[in-house]
Amino acid sequence: MRDKYGPVMSVQVGRDYWVVLNDFESITEALVNQSEKFSGRVSNFINDLITKGYGIAGGDYGPEWKKLKKFGYHALRGFGFGKKSMEQNINEEAAWLIESLTSTDKKEFQTKITQAVCNIVNRLTFGTRLDYEDKRFIHMTEVTQKIFSDSREAKVVALLVMAPSLRFLPNFKQAVKDFVGDFETFLGYFEDIIADHEADFDEHDIRDYIDVFLKEMKDRGQNDPSFNKQQLAHFVRDLIDGGTGTTASTLCWVILCFANYPDHQEKIYKEILENIGESGIPSMKHQDEMPYTCAFIQEILRHRPVVPFGILHKTTEEATLNGYTIPKNTIIAPNMWAVHYDSRHFKNPKEFQPERFLDPNGKFVKPSHVISFSMGPRYCPGENLARLELFIFLTAIVQKLKVVPDNTNPLPAFESGRFNMMTYESPKFHVKFEQR
Repeated sequence: MRDKYGPVMSVQVGRDYWVVLNDFESITEALVNQSEKFSGRVSNFINDLITKGYGIAGGDYGPEWKKLKKFGYHALRGFGFGKKSMEQNINEEAAWLIESLTSTDKKEFQTKITQAVCNIVNRLTFGTRLDYEDKRFIHMTEVTQKIFSDSREAKVVALLVMAPSLRFLPNFKQAVKDFVGDFETFLGYFEDIIADHEADFDEHDIRDYIDVFLKEMKDRGQNDPSFNKQQLAHFVRDLIDGGTGTTASTLCWVILCFANYPDHQEKIYKEILENIGESGIPSMKHQDEMPYTCAFIQEILRHRPVVPFGILHKTTEEATLNGYTIPKNTIIAPNMWAVHYDSRHFKNPKEFQPERFLDPNGKFVKPSHVISFSMGPRYCPGENLARLELFIFLTAIVQKLKVVPDNTNPLPAFESGRFNMMTYESPKFHVKFEQR
């Protein structure tokens, strides 16, 4: 459609018309150069049902949203977000993950990866990790996976987003009830954790993000529309959702790639032996010495973008783009998939080639046209943490384990992804993790 209609086009999706931006230039012009006009957030039946107007991810653009985002970013940086202490947390969790991946339990490896990634956000948010067998944690993971996976629930939710009137049909009515019930339970876990923090809160001993938020509430007094317990619970939910599903999904794509193309895995293992060793601890300082590993991660992000359209934007006022007048409150879909598969920027874009990000001297070159974390004011603030997790979890796994196909279960092709409500997921598959 881009080839026929150009980089800016309108398509009807359900009851709405979306303006889809199909190249790097139009996305940059909208989300960066005209960010004030293109940074609104879309309201829909499902999102409104579970957030009730709270939270940061789905909040509309404006002064209150800017205030919350700025506060959240600075608060998280104070607890290791993007700092060296976070490397230690990820390495500790990687050890737990490797032990779990080689255990004989029947839990799917996708669940184990999701729990490991979630525990990194848990440490930031409420100061501790949860045991993989904790019943509360298992349910939190299940709820996250229902949305960030190739599941029936995710497909039903996608249909309800595009056609809310379906909620009156019996099957969809039950699906809505189940979905809301899951999220109310999910939110209840965080409300319990917040209550525990309130019970022993000491403003002179700030332990984690929840404590920072509680102190801000105390300093601002009661009835602040931006800083209250409801907002805190939904902010925590946003952090857990946003910081878990996409990174875990990307790591699942990594595992599927290793199983299909073992040469990539062995090239990374060779770099690990040369720079970290069999028992060394992976660190971000190793990135400069491991160009192929960095190129592989970049190609995974390009070739299998987990959120192909990002999170939908909305115009906050009338705007002009590529000569078109776009009304206020128009849904804007930045088509990151189209950018990542644009042959102007990537030769043979349908082929998986980490080498495309290596220069003639074998050094890693980070391109400007891989925009997995979006652009502009609503770019993903967790990009640095996500990249840190991808590098350390990936290298820690390859250092200790070898991913091989499970001959008792057919291995799907690396190209056989599935779209759900907003993400592009690998199909369910089984592999074996062998000790090196």
